[in-house]
Amino acid sequence: MTVTADEGPQRPPLEWPRVLPPIGCMVLLLTLCSNGYGFERDELYFRMLHPAWGYVDQPPLTPLLSHLAATLSDDAWVLRVPATVFAAGSVSVAVLITREFGGGRCAQTLCAWAYAFASFPLLMGHVLLTATPDLVFSPLIALFVIMVVRRRRPRWWLAAGTVAGLAGYNKLLIAMVVVALVLGVLLVGPRRALFNRWFVVGMVAALVLVLPNLAYQATHDWPQFTMGRALSAHNGSEVRITMWPFLLLLLGPPLVPVWVAGLVSLLRRPAWRPMRFVAVAFVIILVETFLAAGQIYYPFGLLAVVFAVGCVPTAEFLRRSRPWRVAAVTSIAVNAVISAVIGLPLVPVSVVGRTPIPAIAQTARDQIGWPTYAEQIATAYRSIPDNERARAVVIASNYGEAGALVRYGPALGLPLPYSGQNQLYFDTAPPAGTTTVIMVEAQLATVQGLFGTCTVVGRLDNRVGVDNEEQGLPIAICRQPTRPLPELWPDFQHYD
Repeated sequence: MTVTADEGPQRPPLEWPRVLPPIGCMVLLLTLCSNGYGFERDELYFRMLHPAWGYVDQPPLTPLLSHLAATLSDDAWVLRVPATVFAAGSVSVAVLITREFGGGRCAQTLCAWAYAFASFPLLMGHVLLTATPDLVFSPLIALFVIMVVRRRRPRWWLAAGTVAGLAGYNKLLIAMVVVALVLGVLLVGPRRALFNRWFVVGMVAALVLVLPNLAYQATHDWPQFTMGRALSAHNGSEVRITMWPFLLLLLGPPLVPVWVAGLVSLLRRPAWRPMRFVAVAFVIILVETFLAAGQIYYPFGLLAVVFAVGCVPTAEFLRRSRPWRVAAVTSIAVNAVISAVIGLPLVPVSVVGRTPIPAIAQTARDQIGWPTYAEQIATAYRSIPDNERARAVVIASNYGEAGALVRYGPALGLPLPYSGQNQLYFDTAPPAGTTTVIMVEAQLATVQGLFGTCTVVGRLDNRVGVDNEEQGLPIAICRQPTRPLPELWPDFQHYD
């Protein structure tokens, strides 16, 4: 491999004829499955939120995309077009990382097919969640930092900072990725990559771009920290345990040897010595995830990077052995099928409750039952006498229920709901004249003492046997609030 003083190691050509077919197949599969079971819980929430510079639980990008999609159509497939685009883009970024490390035709082909049909890219390519844009943002920042070091072009810090600033509108936690990469360079070098004006320019660009979102946080008492503490308190101990075996599932067990090969090669190959910071950054983000205890998928962005790196030594090994090539192709195909069955709505909704899929994939179970739940709440609402209904409201305990009632409720004669969860608490509050409340879900146990009577009139049932967060929870009619409902509203507030 030749080296120039300005460019660093020469890169092989980008093998578009080998890379585009897996991207096209991924897009086709995601598009065909895009309506699937229906809206996911977070998707229902995001489409309710009006455009703003920020919200108490997240920055504005994903809710903005969801809101724009909702103005075009009420169908889930429209909402998921951006998700498909991000997923396809993430394959391209992974291949570019493989190429940056000298991966030629075989390595790029391996990366494209294996990554496009790995578990997390398929899962997040099917639903539009905040983790979906991160499929692109986190690896792309890493790619630009790699280009700073490997090509000896410090100007790429500006590109890294620009992407980080834009990514801040999706998750402020993108800072974890930036900190991990910068600390990696600082700990194992090459430190000279940090001591130049372009590093400063890149960081300033990131700060300037994300400033409006930071201003929102500062003027609202930093609600993201409140939300982070709530998440950590709610599931911190579980995250700290499950994040380790979950690493094996993020891409799929058959692909673990590939990203392990990437980590080992980064540490052992003499030619890759300047790139050791990537492996160190991956370890740092694991530590950050353990300490923050927010979500178990936070390390995925840098896991995708070490996987893309690992495609280079893996391809070199496979070229020397036909039996291993056959085994690799078989493993990738098996991983693709299992990932698709678990992550996409391929199993009919009528039987999926009798399979392990809902227990494995939260996004699957969180897509099922919302129209049925709305109908059952509407039945309880219609049971209220006509003269009482004018002063009745529906309060949903969580944003999934609220989003379902906004989407499906009007056709069933339901009024727009209220909820005390996260941003919804601040958006609307029940009117002072309210005398009757249709109360939905588990929060009933904590607020029923605020009313003279609370009578359970039904329980949510998706009728397909999927044990999700709503299944079996009560629907109650509560009357005679002890004080005007706006005064009681703070008792309904909760972050999770």
